[in-house]
Amino acid sequence: PNKMASFTFSRPSGMVLPLVLVTCLVASTSAGNFYQDIDVTWGDQRGKILNGGQLLTLSLDKFSGSGFQSKNEYLFARIDMQLKLVPGNSAGTVTTFYLSSQGPGHDEIDFEFLGNSSGNPYTVHTNVYAQGKGNKEQQFHLWFDPTAAFHTYSIVWNPQRIIFLVDNSPIRVFQNSEAIGVPFPKSQPMRVYSSLWNADDWATQGGRVKTDWTKAPFTASYRNYNANGCVKSSAGSSCASGNSVNDQAWQTQELDSAGRNRLRWVQSKFMIYNYCTDLKRFPQGLPVECKRRR
Repeated sequence: PNKMASFTFSRPSGMVLPLVLVTCLVASTSAGNFYQDIDVTWGDQRGKILNGGQLLTLSLDKFSGSGFQSKNEYLFARIDMQLKLVPGNSAGTVTTFYLSSQGPGHDEIDFEFLGNSSGNPYTVHTNVYAQGKGNKEQQFHLWFDPTAAFHTYSIVWNPQRIIFLVDNSPIRVFQNSEAIGVPFPKSQPMRVYSSLWNADDWATQGGRVKTDWTKAPFTASYRNYNANGCVKSSAGSSCASGNSVNDQAWQTQELDSAGRNRLRWVQSKFMIYNYCTDLKRFPQGLPVECKRRR
């Protein structure tokens, strides 16, 4: 947990987009052809689009990992992706699936999957950044083997809240608490990113278990990417202007009673770290949003 605050991604630097350019087109729903939706951005052929655009793989060896990003930027969206994580001894590897803006005061919504030695569970690491500040980590184990088959990981991002879902089960809800002074990502458009990289200095059991390069290359697989959101554009009507996009359920999605029960089940049985209970890390008092009923 002491290492939490230094978790970071390396990414190309980018200019902050002028907010005046951020208007929204009608909701974009893409049924997941990777050629149409995704650019493989690094890894020197270690990222591959296969099966006519229906499958994408990222690989990692001792020389490099790989990654991709969405062609579109979104200002609020629901993003779904099916992943099959690195099988076998995945210690030291990190597979990421996240939304991020660019620039020094960036916003970000993270899924990170921290590999482990064979037979030990993956750690699902979640975090939310707003205006360049994160430190809102929650970590989970899963109720299934994420390397044996594809499972769906989803981020719902609307003006009221962020919901992290695994196979449509909510595992975390981050509410908009701006009313009590907590920054919330709401004005910077974000792309979808994913990467597979080596982080054996911290990723597995605090860095004690290193990557076994005799098992390389390590490969994660992706399919059924679905992005339903407000696409950032220099022209077009805002999502708030009363067009048909407002019928999209994700724009106001919240948990019903069954969803709240499922969330409690996941958090009681599978949560392994919650910044909101880490008194050692916050000796001056827990963050203000932690005192609210989640």
